[in-house]
Amino acid sequence: MTPQILIVDDDPQIRSVLRIALRQAGMTVEEAGDGEEGLSKARSGRFDLIVLDIGLPARDGLEVCRALRVSDQTPVLFLTARDEEIDRILGFELGGDDYVTKPFSPRELVARIKAILKRGVPQSAGSVQQRGVLRLDTARHACLVVETSVPLTAREMGILAQLMARPDQVIARPALVDAVYGLGMDVSDRTLDSHLRNLRAKLAKAGCAEAIETVHGVGIRMGPCSPA
Repeated sequence: MTPQILIVDDDPQIRSVLRIALRQAGMTVEEAGDGEEGLSKARSGRFDLIVLDIGLPARDGLEVCRALRVSDQTPVLFLTARDEEIDRILGFELGGDDYVTKPFSPRELVARIKAILKRGVPQSAGSVQQRGVLRLDTARHACLVVETSVPLTAREMGILAQLMARPDQVIARPALVDAVYGLGMDVSDRTLDSHLRNLRAKLAKAGCAEAIETVHGVGIRMGPCSPA
């Protein structure tokens, strides 16, 4: 199926550049020029991914993402004019899946969008993984702790799927970054830590507080996920 992409940016020139690049990549594009319009369209559930500018006037992209994440887990790729760590970390803590700093290469942005969408493609075999009370079904993008559904972003799902595929092994941080974000992606330790922190918090809230363990100086592995 043709990916449906929503671009939310107040700059018509940027929307035009993105529209051309995404359509050339075989995607269908819809646009919004401000946060309110973007949030309204995003809530329709028609889109496979949202490209969201952080620096929108009135209601900025972080506020839009926060409101959207109350009931929707559509992947979000942030655009930011500032190359500041706090922007990126705050964006990921609100449920963003990736970011691109302006000025950006349309080719790089399309590659990042494809990488996010690829992680959301159902796999026919081996899609269901179980660890204690934690159950992950990547084909349905579903995560359950006993009977409690845990809403995960595409990045969080990718991290958890990688860890559950080798539940008794410690995965080195660089290897986890390559597997989840793609080879050659410049991802800081703080970005990975932000996603891990969000993932741990969601699983703990659902009743699985020891789901992910950090082995200091070595890497990350699954915890026992035993009943509370």
